[in-house]
Amino acid sequence: MTSTGTTGTAGPHASVIALPRQRRHTLHFLSSVRQFAPVFLDTEVDMSAVLEHRAKARQDDTRYSVVSYVLYCAARVLVAHPEANAAISGRRRPRVARYASAAGKVAFDRTVDGHRVVLTAVLPGLDRASLDEVQHNLDRYRAADAADAFPGALKMHQLPVPVGRALLRGALRSLQRRPSLMGTFAVSSLGHRPVDGFYSVGGTTVTLGLGRIAPRPVVLGEHVVVRPTMRLSLAFDHRVIDGAEAADVLADVKDALEGFEARSGALVLPLRNGRNSEGS
Repeated sequence: MTSTGTTGTAGPHASVIALPRQRRHTLHFLSSVRQFAPVFLDTEVDMSAVLEHRAKARQDDTRYSVVSYVLYCAARVLVAHPEANAAISGRRRPRVARYASAAGKVAFDRTVDGHRVVLTAVLPGLDRASLDEVQHNLDRYRAADAADAFPGALKMHQLPVPVGRALLRGALRSLQRRPSLMGTFAVSSLGHRPVDGFYSVGGTTVTLGLGRIAPRPVVLGEHVVVRPTMRLSLAFDHRVIDGAEAADVLADVKDALEGFEARSGALVLPLRNGRNSEGS
């Protein structure tokens, strides 16, 4: 059903339709995260080491996306910060679960029945995955048919709105199931477009947003040089952690990306508590 009308006496005509079914999963997700208390941080990351590693990999016909590097580094940082690799549930008796492993939720730009929507997938065990394994999983979701890769979201399109909303809220109450449904952290990127900063709430205690990589002036010592930099944002749930902990997480992800070893792909995380964490 479509109705048309005017705004005022000379306004433009408007076409009013029901919300497309293909957006129902997003509607339900937004309803489920209304209790989230977001605070936003950001920083600039020198991506020289990452781009050097990518260039060397291309010589061997291997391609890595920027999202893969962020997932790889962030997962290792999050397990070293268990207070941030966590989730909260409950109002009257709130409970917090801290997870020993990191699962990353990634947003994909897909088209379903002619409608452009965001669909998300959870990649478990990222703190133990190699960069090749991270990239393989991303490629698998990008290439797969939406019905095969994202069956849960598509099923919500067929349910009445109140039923779909209630089902998602009920599922997310379980802190044991939360990592498989929502991940323990989220990553979303708009870096393929001329977007410098992206600030998103992914429903996890920590959400990382990626902007584009662009040449920008950087001060090194007493000199100003041009380096490929990326704005990296972090949204955190203030109910679970405070700004100091979130700042440490963001700084450690920045250090991990900037210190990525171009030859081996190994990294050592100079964590803020004075301990080092090695990943490979």
